[in-house]
Amino acid sequence: MAVSSVVRTRWPAERRFYTCMALAIFVAMYVGFARTFFLRPWFPEAYATSPAEPFFYFHGVVFTAWFALLVLQPALVGMGRTDLHRFLGRIGAVLAVAVVVVGAVGALIAARRAGGFIGIPVPPAQFVIIPFVDLALFTLLVGLAIAWRHDAQSHKRLMLVGSLCLIDAAIARWPVVISVGNPILFFALTDLFLVPLAIWDFKTRGKLHSVTLWAGLLLVVSQPLRLWLSGTDVWLQVMSRVL
Repeated sequence: MAVSSVVRTRWPAERRFYTCMALAIFVAMYVGFARTFFLRPWFPEAYATSPAEPFFYFHGVVFTAWFALLVLQPALVGMGRTDLHRFLGRIGAVLAVAVVVVGAVGALIAARRAGGFIGIPVPPAQFVIIPFVDLALFTLLVGLAIAWRHDAQSHKRLMLVGSLCLIDAAIARWPVVISVGNPILFFALTDLFLVPLAIWDFKTRGKLHSVTLWAGLLLVVSQPLRLWLSGTDVWLQVMSRVL
């Protein structure tokens, strides 16, 4: 009974929920990049659809470290290691900056290839808006999460939704999504991760938390907007100069 009581104290329903959500996001990322990064030696046929530039090994390590930290942080609180949670939080702030810088450089490298983004028939100057907006939303939401770190409820939701902004690239590489080849599908699957968070809010609060509402809307609304903006003359002219 004593052991059971300790487990319940250390792992309340809220901590289990956020740990499982972070783990689900990590799994989505892992599945998307399993063939072209994590398990690449076991899938030689995937070399043709993998980036050839060595930079993307570093890119993969940085992004994997971010998602691993996303899982570890709520688990540490659940285990009562708030001291280590705070210490890793400071490292996480630096890692978040690295994610943005490395992500932007990776997007530019891919866009400047002779063939553009691998497996993407859309012109690079047009498609590059997707990773750029992902990184912009990540910067905004994770930046707010760091600024509001003393507001635990806002902080946790901002970290989750901010990290969701990065996984559409992984979901786009799921076999079922590749077979369909429609960006609306990988956006929709990304948005499905918001559903458990909304259900949790209604279950525990009786209404949506303001962060779930506004951060979720920002992510969802950005998706059709970026598809529209990517085809405008203004965007194409600017990106042609940048690239």
